Amino acid sequence: MQNKNKWQQVIATMKCGYARISTQDQDTQVQVAALKSARCKLVFEEQASGGRWDRPELHRLLEQLRPGDTVVVWKLDRLSRSLKDLLTILEKIEIAGATFLSLTESIDTSVPAGRMMMQIVGSFAEF
Repeated sequence: MQNKNKWQQVIATMKCGYARISTQDQDTQVQVAALKSARCKLVFEEQASGGRWDRPELHRLLEQLRPGDTVVVWKLDRLSRSLKDLLTILEKIEIAGATFLSLTESIDTSVPAGRMMMQIVGSFAEF
């Protein structure tokens, strides 16, 4: 019975991509292609400034995260342009029991080196 529950949890986890553009003359095509290549099952797309907190698609993504899920972005600045907001978002991901992966910067919080990198970023932000 215990093995069955572990298997169900493995199946239930997924990669969720987030693609963001700032202006109408941009498009998310390159980001979405990279996220799909990274095997994201869901991709949340929106047009909004990375400095704004009121981004409905980002909040939808964060609200549905489950333990074991991974939030994937093409590039770190697609998640946020503000270091303070970035750290807040990453904290929400961690609280949900999910991990974070940035494809361009190769930051992966599911491994020790990625967690260390995010702690270094956080330390500089505090300093």
